[in-house]
Formats: sequence, structure tokens, C-alpha cells
Amino acid sequence: MKGNILSVDTSASPQTDPPQRPWLPLSTPTRSKPACIFTVLCYNVLCEKYATRQMYGYCPTWALDWQYRRKAIMSELKLYAADIICLQEVEMDQFYNFFLPELQPEGYHGIYAPKSRAKTMNESERKYVDGCAIFFRTAKFKLIKEHLMEFNQLAMLNSEGSDDMLNRVMTKDNIGLAALLEVREAAWDNGVPTETPPLLVCTAHIHWDPEFCDVKLVQTMMLMHELRLIAEEAEAAFNGTHPNERVHLLLCGDLNSLPDSGVVEFLQTSRVSAKHVDFKDLVYKSSLQRISYSSTSERTTEYTHPFRLASAYSNDVMPFTNYTFDFRGIIDYIFFSRPSMNVLGLLGPMEPNWLTENKVVGAPHPSIPSDHFPLLVELEVAVPSPNGTNETRSAGSTLPPHRR
Repeated sequence: MKGNILSVDTSASPQTDPPQRPWLPLSTPTRSKPACIFTVLCYNVLCEKYATRQMYGYCPTWALDWQYRRKAIMSELKLYAADIICLQEVEMDQFYNFFLPELQPEGYHGIYAPKSRAKTMNESERKYVDGCAIFFRTAKFKLIKEHLMEFNQLAMLNSEGSDDMLNRVMTKDNIGLAALLEVREAAWDNGVPTETPPLLVCTAHIHWDPEFCDVKLVQTMMLMHELRLIAEEAEAAFNGTHPNERVHLLLCGDLNSLPDSGVVEFLQTSRVSAKHVDFKDLVYKSSLQRISYSSTSERTTEYTHPFRLASAYSNDVMPFTNYTFDFRGIIDYIFFSRPSMNVLGLLGPMEPNWLTENKVVGAPHPSIPSDHFPLLVELEVAVPSPNGTNETRSAGSTLPPHRR
């Protein structure tokens, strides 16, 4: 969520480095059966072309410079050393000439897609278009297939004569990027299961403008519809040998939507009312019936998706994930499949006293390289018990992944 602000001179203020964000253990790993434990990081890195003095006048020019910020961003990525990294606002040139060369020696493979506007540009312009990236440790995961979801194209395909779908949704070129990953044997503790279902990892960047809450919700519905099709295709192949397991879904992104929005309600509850206020009484009904998992009857009262998702971060853990002068709120998320995954721990918030004492009115800041804070979660995928349930343990003294 972007906004304009008058310049505020903070360059002369004395600064101290922020304390390390705390690691919050939530449960302990399963020890009695095979389990895959991995960490995932979600981060909007604020690409160079959006980091302007007009937008972030409170940040010193030298600290807003991409050459300065990218070093700090990479230091964060290497510090947290997540097994899966989902990034948003990565410019094409920066992916191929900075992020990928920096992370490959650390044991990562990466995939990338720019926003749809890149298709209309020449080569020199295209490299500055931002998009989404997924990196994963090749020691733990192997890429089976990647999928690009272009919301403007999906809006056109599913418009069903809706002018609102064509005039509002199709004009926004946001994307989702997904990687279907095979879980390697090295990722498992306490033995390796006979069959290991794949992990479907998705990162998305939903439209930002608060005036287009309907577009945000429709884009999210199209995203979940496409993920369902991908999962069904993968499950059809996998279930031929082991019909009781399903694809695990991990959804990360800058959803530009607050916790009380229709977007988050839809993801967390698997449904949203056809009369939800976020639709703005616009004519989407026939279009959305096509992509809803539920009935396509004319009397449809709600739209659904088939996944059972939970947010890794509860609203009381992080007071905000986006921190600027004129907006502070939770708009970044990590969702995971339940009950097949369990959260072992997560990275806590920035120390509020440090922000106050150092008069940090917003980010970016000399000690904060983006206007978003990275989210980091440790997850466990466990083999179901004979009764079909997964074990859950109480919180213990689990150390942060990057300190093990």
C-alpha cells in the first residue's frame, strides 16, 4: 500500500542497529515418525523503481539507493537461510543479475516471472518490470513443474460478459507464481516415507489500491482456482500409487489486504459470501461461479475453494508487516495446508522500543531495507498416524533455524 509524503530529514539523527528479531517457538518436532521440517521466508523487497523520494521522502537518499538496500536485503536472506524463499517486487534484471547469482552458491535454485506488462515491452524496458520469485534449496527439493498465473489473462478467459471483469480486473497485470516441488529424501527426519506427496509453493502479489478491494478478492479467487487445477493434476499422477495422500499447499505473498478483508476471509475459511461488501455490488456473479469450487447454480450464495488453510502468523504476533509514514498494517501472509503441516516456530516482530527511540517514522530506513518486514516460519510436514491424524507437540525451546 503506497502513499505520498513530504520529505522528512532523518539523515542527521543518530542511529543504532536494531536488535535481532526474536524467534518464537510454538511446538516441537514429531520424533516418532518420518517428518519433513523446513523454513519458508516471504518478503516484498521494494524494487528500485518504486523506491522514490516522492514516496519515501523520510528516508535519506543514500539509504533509499538500490545498491545500498540490495546488500542489506541479501544479508537478511543469507542470515535467515530459509529452505524456501518467496519474494515479491523483484525486477527482472535484478533476479538474473543479482538474486540468482548470489543465492545459487548458497545451494538454491530459483524461478521467476515478471508482471504481465513485460510482454508488451522491448528488451531494454522489460528488465525493469517487477515480478515474483521462488527460491528453494536443491538439497531438500527438486522442481517438478512451474506455473505462471496471469490475472489479466484469467479475467479475460472467465469474463462471461462481465464488463466489470474486463474493465476492472483485466486491466491489472498482477501475477502469481507456483512451483510444484518434489521433497527429496534428504529433507526427511526419522526415516523416509514410502511415498512422499509433492509440495505446491505459490507466491503472489495482489493489486495494491484500497479502492479496488473487489479486484483483490477476484484475483485471489482466480489464484485459488488455478492452484486447485494444478493440485488436481498433480494428485492424479501421485494418487495412482498412494491414494490417501494429497498435495501440500504453501501460499505466500503480499496480498495487499488486511486481516478483516474478504481476501483473508476467503483464504482462511475456504469460502466468501456472494454478497460480501468487498465485491462492491459489481456484476461478477456469473464469472465467479465459473471459478468457484461450489455449485454454479444461479442461486449461489457463496464461493469456495477446496483447500484447508491456516495463517502461520496470528494477528497478535506481528502488529504490521508493511511500515510506512502513512500506513502500517498486516498485508503479507504465509498460509499452509492443515492438518498436514504444523508450525514449529516463527520470526517475531521488530522491537517497538527501538523504532520509537530511534524515531523511525517509516521504512525504508538506513537499518530497514524495505517498507515490508520479512516473514519467516518453520513448518513440519508429518506422515499421518494410522488413525489419520498428525501429532502436535507443545512449545519447547526450539532454536531459530539460522542458529542451529
